[in-house]
Amino acid sequence: MKIVSLLGSPRCGGNSSTIANHLLETAAGLGAETRAFELNRLNYRGCQGCYACKKTLDHCILQDDLTEVLAAVREADVVVLASPVYYGDLSGQLKCFIDRTFSYLVPDYVTNPNPSRLPPGKKLVFILTQGNPDPKLFEDVYPRYDKFLKWYGFAGSHLIRACGIGPATIDKVPERSLEEAEETARALLK
Repeated sequence: MKIVSLLGSPRCGGNSSTIANHLLETAAGLGAETRAFELNRLNYRGCQGCYACKKTLDHCILQDDLTEVLAAVREADVVVLASPVYYGDLSGQLKCFIDRTFSYLVPDYVTNPNPSRLPPGKKLVFILTQGNPDPKLFEDVYPRYDKFLKWYGFAGSHLIRACGIGPATIDKVPERSLEEAEETARALLK
């Protein structure tokens, strides 16, 4: 099983990355092939809205550091998206990646019953952390992206969410979040 993790935090070793890396370590220990991309260390541009991926190509026309990431996601069985909540949404780094996934959709994606170019059956794990301890705040982030990413044919998704941990609490990821990452890894490899 191939698991690819996209770390959306601008802070190396941030809370969301710590949880995602713990999931990957557990999965690797169970035999999975794992790979993580720290998006903030890559040089890439956002979607240009050029529609080349709908008119002449079956992939994004841009050739930058995200080209390898898009290909790795295409080959993965499980995709882990990890991000802190910034200004009520995903980090800009992860949002920019998601915009580039427009190339995964077929030209007639609006009317096509199979709108995705990705192989079916992939699983998705979403990891979200936020400094505010109130779980009612920003609870809309996951459902919004989960619904959108189902266009790509993900067979199932799982949320790991940790509230009340921000930059001031780095290295204090709740044990429960790490346990949930382990449980998720085990469930994925069953």
